[in-house]
Amino acid sequence: MKFLVLGGGAQGTAAAFDLLQHGDVEGVVVADRDVNRLPPFLERHLRPGAPGRLELMRLDASDHAAVAQAMAGKDAVLCALPYFFNYDMAALALAARAHYSDLGGNTEIVERQRALDGEAVQNRLSVIPDCGLAPGMVNILAQAGIDALEWVDAVRLYVGGLPQHPRPPLNYHIVYSLEGVIDYYMTPSVVLEGGRLVTKQALSDIEEVRFPEPVGTLEAFHTAGGVSTMPYRHQGKIPEMVYKTLRYPGHARIMEAIRELGLFERTPIRVNGQHVAPRDVLIQARHPASHRWRSPRRGGAPGGGARLAGRCSADPPLRRARPLRRGARDHRDDAHHRLLARRHRADAGGRARARVRGAHPGRGGPGGRVHPGIGPARDRGRQERGLLTTGAPGARASSARRPPPPAIRTVSSATSAATRSSPSASMRSQSSLGR
Repeated sequence: MKFLVLGGGAQGTAAAFDLLQHGDVEGVVVADRDVNRLPPFLERHLRPGAPGRLELMRLDASDHAAVAQAMAGKDAVLCALPYFFNYDMAALALAARAHYSDLGGNTEIVERQRALDGEAVQNRLSVIPDCGLAPGMVNILAQAGIDALEWVDAVRLYVGGLPQHPRPPLNYHIVYSLEGVIDYYMTPSVVLEGGRLVTKQALSDIEEVRFPEPVGTLEAFHTAGGVSTMPYRHQGKIPEMVYKTLRYPGHARIMEAIRELGLFERTPIRVNGQHVAPRDVLIQARHPASHRWRSPRRGGAPGGGARLAGRCSADPPLRRARPLRRGARDHRDDAHHRLLARRHRADAGGRARARVRGAHPGRGGPGGRVHPGIGPARDRGRQERGLLTTGAPGARASSARRPPPPAIRTVSSATSAATRSSPSASMRSQSSLGR
């Protein structure tokens, strides 16, 4: 099998590494505009004497003719580019007769991709968007809990990718597209309240969430994208569904102030005779401590990123995901609480954050494990859910017919009366993957 990975950033290179661990993968091409920088865990695959299964390709994703040529002859394509490329890359992959997956991040684009379902089925190809951490892995864990219960009255998802040693002012490291981060902080979030779709402003409804040490207390707030299409799918069936992002305390207020100052806007403004978009300025001028820079490959020309690398300490990342479902099974109260935590290990080559976020079913389509058509993995059936969850060491699951522990009760303080009693028949969960 031959694979094309679009995007040589943290997520794309981690996915390429995972693919190279499988003996039935004949070759992996990592394509990016800048191929001079590569993380150490991939460099060994390019050394003299290496099997030669890894190839680097300089490619501009906005050049569709060049992308189509790069896709020719590939069995599958993984798109690890910023989310706004996802629809075009999916369409080009279908034209090249290649399976496709991406990291998602924008619900409207996922809905546009669904329109390609007929072409995918006709050509027996699989297109699976939303294959990151959120949307992606946490949605699959949540759906697994929904499927395990007769009825569900609440689904709450709390997710964050954080540095283990936060540095002010943001106490955060950008570990994926900054465009995506800003969009999450700008776009309203869709939740379920009383079984109905409700829109929440991003960065709103801040609450404290307590984790065991060394993490301690974090803050959670509404952001868009992470829950993807799940509220639309379960409206009228589940009373409450909410997704919130986890950050160290104080982060949301800082980002809210930046947003209210207009620095997230794309509309150009005139400055000293030049038209500039505030967002472009913010991205270019971002504080060095907010981004994890890669070092240039040996022989590559050092650039601004290389100079900044000397000023930024390498801070091990930490992933926390807490999906919670409450409902009933066998006509008795049941609470499912899954806590997934993954810390960076020095011998893992810096891949912890990206391997959790970039969990992908790239080998599933060519291997015949994913049915043809288009849809997120959480919608594709129980057999296929394992494609995303098996690569997540550190996951712990528990199910018990008792009230949630105190920490969970704290974050669930807004639970309605429906949580404490059986919901009406119209609100019972009738969900099953694949519907």
